[in-house]
Amino acid sequence: MAGEEEEPKSKGFRLLGILDVQNTPCSRDAILHGAGGSVTAGLLHFLATSRVRRSFDVGFAGFMLTTLGSWLYCRMNNAKLRVQQRMIQDGIKNQIVYEGTSRDPANKPEAGTPSGPS
Repeated sequence: MAGEEEEPKSKGFRLLGILDVQNTPCSRDAILHGAGGSVTAGLLHFLATSRVRRSFDVGFAGFMLTTLGSWLYCRMNNAKLRVQQRMIQDGIKNQIVYEGTSRDPANKPEAGTPSGPS
């Protein structure tokens, strides 16, 4: 077809060939936080003990813990946000459906005011 051009699919960055960092929510930030945690933990341990191999192990553990912690925190916040958005969407839908009917919460008389003629 002369007028149609096929766009190449962008692969994105894959970590260890399995995790698509570009398309997985929170993964980029988690890996960046993990890298920072790794350097911090390893460097502090090295400055305190001057043991290179042990400092590398502590740095790797710092990477794993910081990455997992950051990823879980981000995913929990995203899930909480999705629940809040769903509740707001349901409320807006109900507002549209019930507006102007007897089931409209905005039309219900308050308990303290008399409903009869004055």
